[in-house]
Amino acid sequence: MAPPLQAPGARGRIRPHRFRPNELTRVDNAFQSLPAAPDAAGVAARARDEVTRLAEALDAAGVVVHLFDDHAHDRPDSVFPNNWLSTHPDGRVALYPMFAVNRRSERRADVVRLLQERYRVDQVVDFSGSERDGQFLESTGAMVLDHRERVAYVSRSHRAHPEALARFCATFGYEALLFDTADAEGRAVYHTNVLMSVGSAVALVGLGMIRTAADRARVTDRLTASGREVIELAEEQVREFAGNALELTGRDGPLLALSTRAAASLTPAQRRRIEATTQLLPVAVPTVELAGGSVRCMIAGVHLPPRPAEPLRASLFGAQPGAVRVPVAP
Repeated sequence: MAPPLQAPGARGRIRPHRFRPNELTRVDNAFQSLPAAPDAAGVAARARDEVTRLAEALDAAGVVVHLFDDHAHDRPDSVFPNNWLSTHPDGRVALYPMFAVNRRSERRADVVRLLQERYRVDQVVDFSGSERDGQFLESTGAMVLDHRERVAYVSRSHRAHPEALARFCATFGYEALLFDTADAEGRAVYHTNVLMSVGSAVALVGLGMIRTAADRARVTDRLTASGREVIELAEEQVREFAGNALELTGRDGPLLALSTRAAASLTPAQRRRIEATTQLLPVAVPTVELAGGSVRCMIAGVHLPPRPAEPLRASLFGAQPGAVRVPVAP
């Protein structure tokens, strides 16, 4: 049986060997923090190990894992591939314009080639040329996509330029539902996917961080109309990355991948509501979270149809870790 539209059964991961919190993204990412001690090698090694443990946990749960290694010194945020790549059930792959200059080389031709070899890829749509015009749209970081209802939930920020968003929606047939956000200090949320997670049956949303009552109602009503149960997250839970979760399809059905920090912030009542339909799969990624993202940011869901001649099951480390890294962007 094919995985539900909203919950892919495969995903791509980048395992960095030179990870560090990105100095160029601190300007608007209030979720970033600095390591307790200036131990660059230790931080990078711990992040690498956290990626490996997440890959192993998902593989053990029956999720197909495509894992790529990255040894580059100048890509501190390559652990977050969901910001430059999205895949779609109609056989299309999209590449996106990135805000930080030192993130643009994260777009890798070997990742796209792997997708083309294992899945049916009919078209690669490259939006990255918008970088030259200062128009950024950081994929499923900036957009939380409801694939079933064809809605793109988007928190307004300079990582979600309205013209770039309009091009995506026109090309892929989504309706943009835009809203303004603010934390307790009045700062906009830099990526929508730290604020909300839309699964098949449940949506986790930091409603209190949406600025206006009208927008809160629009988001809630649209999610409820789609048949989902809306679970409101407090700002403190959003800061613990409870909204940065992704539903996947495992061997035994739907599971919600999130960090142990995020899971610990959920109330018993919230856990019961989630677990009524979806298994929680928490994994510790505290070092990666220093960079201002968590488990959802680390996962690029693969929604593509598999090639008929290829087995759906993939090796945990079968994604050409030694392949040449070639930027796809012009």
